[in-house]
Amino acid sequence: MSAAVSVARDRVLGLLPGPADWAAVHRSPRRDLLAGLTVAVVALPLALAFGVTSGLGAQAGLVTAVVAGAVAAVFGGSNLQVSGPTGAMTVVLVPVVQQFGTTGVLMVGAMAGLILVALALARLGRYVRYLPTPVIEGFTAGIAVVIALQQVPAALGVTDAEGDRVWAVAADAVARFVVHPRPAAVAVALGVAALMLFGARWRPGLPFSLLGVAAATVLAETAPVGLVRIGALPQGLPAPSLGFLDLDAVGVLLPSALAVAALAALESLLSATVADGMTVGERHDPDRELFGQGLANLASPLFGGIPATAAIARTAVNVRAGASSKLAALTHAVALAVIVLAAAPLVGRIPLAALAGVLLATTVRMVEAGSLWALARATRGDALVLVLTFAVTVALDLVTAVAVGVGVAIVIALRAVARTARVERVPLDAGEHSAEEHALLADHIVAYRLDGPLFFAAAHSFLLQLADVADVRVIILRMSRVSTLDATGAQVLGDAIRRLQERGITVLLSGIAPGHDQVLATLGVADQLRRDGLVFPDTPAAIRHARAIALPGAAAAASTAGVGGSTTLRHAERAPGR
Repeated sequence: MSAAVSVARDRVLGLLPGPADWAAVHRSPRRDLLAGLTVAVVALPLALAFGVTSGLGAQAGLVTAVVAGAVAAVFGGSNLQVSGPTGAMTVVLVPVVQQFGTTGVLMVGAMAGLILVALALARLGRYVRYLPTPVIEGFTAGIAVVIALQQVPAALGVTDAEGDRVWAVAADAVARFVVHPRPAAVAVALGVAALMLFGARWRPGLPFSLLGVAAATVLAETAPVGLVRIGALPQGLPAPSLGFLDLDAVGVLLPSALAVAALAALESLLSATVADGMTVGERHDPDRELFGQGLANLASPLFGGIPATAAIARTAVNVRAGASSKLAALTHAVALAVIVLAAAPLVGRIPLAALAGVLLATTVRMVEAGSLWALARATRGDALVLVLTFAVTVALDLVTAVAVGVGVAIVIALRAVARTARVERVPLDAGEHSAEEHALLADHIVAYRLDGPLFFAAAHSFLLQLADVADVRVIILRMSRVSTLDATGAQVLGDAIRRLQERGITVLLSGIAPGHDQVLATLGVADQLRRDGLVFPDTPAAIRHARAIALPGAAAAASTAGVGGSTTLRHAERAPGR
């Protein structure tokens, strides 16, 4: 067996469930079972609501919660994670449904699953920790607004609102409501939302979302209020089918699949991180989590389910209910499957306005106003990234928002790092020379110390500072404190050396780090200086050579008296030898 095959085999085996996963199940199975049942009660109305909002119907939401929830529970990298349909995913799916229909959504889900598995095999899960906090908070707030806008038609009792953007559909629903008001739907939606929000403060442990939906269903059954219902649901899970596969559509659907995969990876890994923070001793495996979510999204379309991801709200409920192993999330999926089998006719009688109320309350809980306000006041850069990510999420889409937010954050970070790069002129130490001789040396030799990164973002400033040097014979560039050197920085350094030489100034380099020396050599920078012996391992050697050039008569004195370091203007202390 070749080494590559062996490495690939070990990597795949490392992503599969191991003995440690099942050992955790035996710690407290009873508590895990109770936690799973608690999460199922909370997840039922959410699964129905997200299925309806996605455009594929309540049944798709239930199927996703059951199938994807079970697969992700078994193969995921967190003992506490609960997966299923989420509001963020519906935001991405709505335009896919409008453009490609139901089969397009199923195809996108399967393609996203393959992408997630590939990301897991490439071990890319760890890199989510580099996502800036303002980006996370900005798109979370933006998702909350988009989900709330999606609920406007159902909350107003409007079923035929139109528009190419979620805010346009909401505006059209309001216009239609003004012409034909339906106060019962508004009352039910606001009543369920209020019950969830105020009830959670009064008794956090009670499932007020389920109580509110049950009360709205009883009202719709006993009073002639004209509420629109979910509709008939099949009693049981659909048979698995590959009828949605269309290989000719892969190219067209690939952008949507990449967006779904990016969102699934992002939301799942963030949710797992939150779950770790709520417990002591629990740590998820990011690559295994991606693998589990990939398999879940491969399985869900087979049964007509929508793409899934881990759900922060349901995961938090799971943790608070005392879950300690994968058994809890698996129990949640099994409990929902039993509900589908036993209570499908009853579930079909639930008013859509009640589900809208559930999601309206959910959006309020998603937004941490204190955290947003703190970030907005932290720095102007953080505030800019936060606002931009939020605005693009609401106006365009989530993936574009993340790309814009991360891009702006990178530019701001590079700007801040570039500002740390300094080119400081440092005076020569007098040593054993007379005051007259030292003054003469200072008139002919200048030493500059380069501090910080010399890369593309800081190179232009470096070139401008050196361009002002005049009336000297020798310049020593001290490179020992250069932390980063890229190709652009190296080329700018070479350009600066060339310009100084054209003005008759001899340039000496000292203290080049081995890694930086390789960059310079590869690009051919300072080759002439090397040939002429003008590159030195440390600054004292460079200063001795510079004195020999500037004042040949002082060379002997310099060699016997020795040369000290240099005193920086910034610290007024003796610098190191390099």
